[in-house]
Amino acid sequence: EAQLAESGGGSVQSGGSLRLSCAAPAYIVRGYSMGWFRQAPGKQREAVAAIDHMDRTTYADFVKGRFAISRDATKNILYLQMNNLEPEDTAMYYCVTDNTPFRTIDNLRPDNWGQGTQVTVSS
Repeated sequence: EAQLAESGGGSVQSGGSLRLSCAAPAYIVRGYSMGWFRQAPGKQREAVAAIDHMDRTTYADFVKGRFAISRDATKNILYLQMNNLEPEDTAMYYCVTDNTPFRTIDNLRPDNWGQGTQVTVSS
């Protein structure tokens, strides 16, 4: 499995912003569907955002208008810009890949996971 390396997590106050990064091999960033999942303590893991091989993006309803997924094929990095963070966004965030094209937030089926980066939002 290719190694995915997340970074950018931290602690912020409600209303703040963070940008998560996920470094991945070039062939993944340039050709796979990718996304972000999150898992809060005591809750199930949930999909947050997805980007397909054509750079089309989809989002979970609970982050629409606040989060933005993107990737830089020149740097081989996937990003998740998170604005107007809320305490409910507190979770471990995971970068994922899916080697099937045309994936959206509803059908993303990760075949590889990063180690996660913690995001904590205080009120």
